[in-house]
Order: sequence, then C-alpha cells, then structure tokens
Amino acid sequence: MKVLVDLCIVPLGVGISLSPYIAACEKILIDAGLKVALHSYGTNIEGNWDEVFAAIKRCHQALHEMGSPRITTTIKLGTRTDRYQTMEDKVNSVREKM
Repeated sequence: MKVLVDLCIVPLGVGISLSPYIAACEKILIDAGLKVALHSYGTNIEGNWDEVFAAIKRCHQALHEMGSPRITTTIKLGTRTDRYQTMEDKVNSVREKM
C-alpha cells in the first residue's frame, strides 16, 4: 500500500542544535529509496507503507545510537485507493485553486 507521510522526529536530551540528527534521518530515508521533501518542521515521505515505516524505525535506531536518550515523533499519514496521487499532486491541486 502506498502512503504519504508527514514526519517530525525530535531527539531529546541532545542540546539545542538538532540538524545533525535530522541530516542522519534524511540520509536513511533517501538511502531507502523513498521520495522525500524536507521542510522547516519535518519531512514529507512518499512510498510503500512497509518501506516507509521500516525507514522510520531505522531513524529511531540511528538517533539512539547517536546518543539521544529519548525521541518524540509525530506522524501524519494518508492513503487512498481510488486513485494514484503524489506529494506534488496534492500541492498542485491547492495551487491551481489559488
């Protein structure tokens, strides 16, 4: 099943700058072959359900290995069976109406 996910992973107990941790997760997602779009407070991901959630698990594992004792993650996701839709399709649909 294809899924579109908005992912926000926040490592806790690692100081103020989170960019090294976010960069590590972005690399994991890209290396998994997923379509990703980084934004200011998270990452949009497009891919197969099992592959997306396996990569999110690897992100958690990697951040713990980097020294984060706690991680909080927010996930918003959507699936649909009536038609194929990409991240760009969703954005373009809104922009066309503006």
